[in-house]
This record gives sequence, structure tokens and C-alpha cells, in this order.
Amino acid sequence: MVRTIGGGLLGGLAIYIIGFLFWGTPFSALAFSRAEGQDSANLQAALAHGLSPTGTGVYIIPDPATAEGTILYGKGPVAQVFYNNSGFPVTDGSSLIAGLILSLAVGVLFAFTLRLIAGNFALRARISVLLALTAVLWAHISQAVFMHAPWGYILYLAFSDFVSLAVAGLIAAKVMDWKTSEATDATTMH
Repeated sequence: MVRTIGGGLLGGLAIYIIGFLFWGTPFSALAFSRAEGQDSANLQAALAHGLSPTGTGVYIIPDPATAEGTILYGKGPVAQVFYNNSGFPVTDGSSLIAGLILSLAVGVLFAFTLRLIAGNFALRARISVLLALTAVLWAHISQAVFMHAPWGYILYLAFSDFVSLAVAGLIAAKVMDWKTSEATDATTMH
């Protein structure tokens, strides 16, 4: 149990660090398109004017819930907007702390999932990679398929999450396997 929790916490820390490398460094620019200068200011003003009355949320623009919206949606352009009514710092300390806690929790849950698998490191490692791949294919790639989300952003997001989850699983599997490895080494020395 101690190795499971320890492996999960180390795996969760790896999720956090890998997430920072992908999203907290200039590499994150690979995922985003940019609206520069006045275009950005105009879009922000349009968002404040059009969405502030209804508040923070995820919006499909134009809204296809009406006949007119369906026609406009078919003609394009369309957008799915993650809208926050209030601003916040680019590097928000409270979200970094909450993100660390979430990463640690995910790492521990991943480790407990691997603990249910009777086997050695090799088996748990393969399952870790397959679980990570399964999760990102459905959670992220499906957005590009069903919602026509931009492939560049989605592939970057999926790859970053695949790497972090797979590494977390591999770390947890290795920490859980240490006891088995030590016992095997001890018996082969006799």
C-alpha cells in the first residue's frame, strides 16, 4: 500500500512537471493560433459585449439551436469559445496549487488502478501506456472528430496528456515493482 501511494504521488508529480513543460513554457505556442494587436482587442470587446450578459461558460457560435443559427452554422465561420467573464493572471498561483493537488490525486488513482493488476513491471507498464492512449483518444481526439476542433491544438493537448499519464503510470508501476525486484534479487544471491 505504501509503495502504491508513493508511486502514485511520484507519478502525480511527474504529471505536474510534464504539464508545465508543455503548457508553462514557450512550447505552448505550438498549440495556439494568435489574433494579434487590434484584432485581439476587437475580439475581446465583442466577447464582453455578446457573452458577458450570459456569463462564464462554453459557447457554440453561432448557436445552432434555432433555424437561423443552424443556417449560419452551416455557412461558417464557427467557434467553440471557452469564455470566462472575469480576467485572471496569466500565471495564476491558485490554479497552480490546485493543479498540483489534482495531479497528485490523478497519480494516486492511476497507481491504485495498476495495483489491481496482478503482475510485474512489464505488464503494468504496457497497461499504463494503453490506459493513457485510450484516455487521450477518447477525451481529446474525439473533440477534433465530433466538434471539428482544430487538429493542431487537439494533437498537442493529446500528446502532452499521453506523455504525462504514461510516465505517471510507468513511475507508479516501477515503484510498486521494487519490492518484487528486491525479493527476486535476494533469492538469486543464495
